[in-house]
Amino acid sequence: MTAALLGIDIGTSGCKALLLATDGKVIATDTASYPLSRPRPGWTEQDPALWIEGVRASVAGALAKAGAVEVLAIGLSGQMHGLTPLDASHRVLRPAILWNDQRNGPECAAMTEAAGGLPALLAATNNRMLPGYTGGKIVWMQRHEPDLFGRMTLMLNPKDYLRLVLTGEVATEVSDASGTGLFDTRARVWATGLAERLGIDPGLLPPVFESPEVTGRLSTDGAALLGLPAGIPVVGGGGDSVIQTIGSGVIAPGELQTTIGTAGILAAALDAPQDNPDGRLQVFCNVVPGKWHCMGVSLNAGGAFSWLRDTVLSAAGGAPVPFATLVDEAAESVPGARGLLFLPYLYGERCPHPDPGARGAFVGLTARHRRGDIVRSVMEGVVHAFGDMHALMATMGIDGRVIKASGGGARSPLWRQMQADLFGCEVVTTEGAAEGAAFGAALVAGIGLGVWPDGDAAAACCRPLTRETPDAAAGAIYRRAHAIYRTLYPSLAPAIAELGDPAFDS
Repeated sequence: MTAALLGIDIGTSGCKALLLATDGKVIATDTASYPLSRPRPGWTEQDPALWIEGVRASVAGALAKAGAVEVLAIGLSGQMHGLTPLDASHRVLRPAILWNDQRNGPECAAMTEAAGGLPALLAATNNRMLPGYTGGKIVWMQRHEPDLFGRMTLMLNPKDYLRLVLTGEVATEVSDASGTGLFDTRARVWATGLAERLGIDPGLLPPVFESPEVTGRLSTDGAALLGLPAGIPVVGGGGDSVIQTIGSGVIAPGELQTTIGTAGILAAALDAPQDNPDGRLQVFCNVVPGKWHCMGVSLNAGGAFSWLRDTVLSAAGGAPVPFATLVDEAAESVPGARGLLFLPYLYGERCPHPDPGARGAFVGLTARHRRGDIVRSVMEGVVHAFGDMHALMATMGIDGRVIKASGGGARSPLWRQMQADLFGCEVVTTEGAAEGAAFGAALVAGIGLGVWPDGDAAAACCRPLTRETPDAAAGAIYRRAHAIYRTLYPSLAPAIAELGDPAFDS
């Protein structure tokens, strides 16, 4: 029987379960999909029951593929920032409000003012109160759903709700807590004074642990759900955007990670909690104790590609064009997409422009552009967004000698080459990174169990698979295009704000 670590990741579109051998090799994976609800413009919600069914199905699928395994420990990951409100009996009060929900912009502005302004807020948490964060969702419920809010006794993020279901224990850990906007990321404790100033009862916040700590054991009910023996340790785990860095082997300064999933993330590990000037980046606690995590997050990456395929390029009632076909056509275009730029702000934006009202645009479109040029411009737009994030990181002294690519987009050699050319450095993929946060969750479970003594040893499991090197000629074109790209949002922002008037939707 093979000893294994089980990583579970509650994603936005599905749950992935991954079984990892103690030598760092992936044994088996399985994914169960579920829908996303958009009840109003700018709102995104999910029924937590979908997560639990997704966990049941994906774990069963992974176990069936793996054969005889002994699960030593379970690591949890999930989409960050989602508000799962519970009553005194731990019943879910309403659908969870997700990370990309943009409804609470006014609440976040009011909370920033109540904190004493942006400098005071950054002093308390080292982060802005962004519309995606959990804190603003709590205040939105307080203002707009007072009856439900009055019954809420506990707030959990998605993976921590799963922990409750599996173990009966209420807990979170430092990386997910960092994404609430209510956490002192320097001291790695809840910012209870800030919460009280904002009118939030600190009693709503769960106990917080370091990510590799054991936070519960599989209960009888949890064991029945997963088809595993009761008593298996469940570690703290981590928010998906943070835990993916260790899943790519990014643990030391000088390495960057890009993730192209629904969202786009540029991340780096830090040895100290560096100050976050103006808060346009996010400085969170790392899943490795004693380390921190800096990242920029674009709300639009693979999601923009999917929008293009499903909304613009697919015939009514016809089968969607395969992604591989579109990428092949993009490869037939040229760097710079023949003078076509794409602003990928389809769902608002977080970094470098914390603007829930931001909108996307094609700029430079002509009759000579073909489908491959349009697809390439969307792919390049995602990479230009990474370039914007990198410029902010550079002001903090954060740079990278190598990029480690992860997420579904990392499977595309073209997307990896675009990054190598724009950044002028090698882009590497590593074993397990394409599996996303579930791989990182399994590694953190191994640290918690002592399979690996520390994060450095666990990260060493992430051995290189592919390597793209920069092309100087393409890089010169991309850097010229990027200089133009950076002027577009400031130039278009007034018009975008006018177009956001609700009168246009009536």
